[in-house]
Amino acid sequence: MAQRVVVTLSDDIEGGEAAETVAFGLDGKMYEIDLNAANAKKLRKALAPYLAAGRKIPVRATVGRRPAADSYTHTALAPDPAAVRAWAQSNKMDVPARGRIPKRVYEAFRAAS
Repeated sequence: MAQRVVVTLSDDIEGGEAAETVAFGLDGKMYEIDLNAANAKKLRKALAPYLAAGRKIPVRATVGRRPAADSYTHTALAPDPAAVRAWAQSNKMDVPARGRIPKRVYEAFRAAS
């Protein structure tokens, strides 16, 4: 005997049949909502200005914990470490010749820019 299982999504806003499940996150929590095509479009349109202004974070950073607000993460937007090190040395700041540059040095570099 064969079985056939059919999964039907219902729109979580209006009821009726949903076209897709949309995942999104807010305040360190992830959400999923089943929406028809029109409601999915409305959600994306409402979130568009926030998505355009926001930064993407790696998924691994959100699993099980919120990223620490005071932690420093090197990103493509971070200044070049060699430039920061040279600036710090020229401003007589204590910075190691190799290895990790202290957060306070990056902060001073940004403040001076």
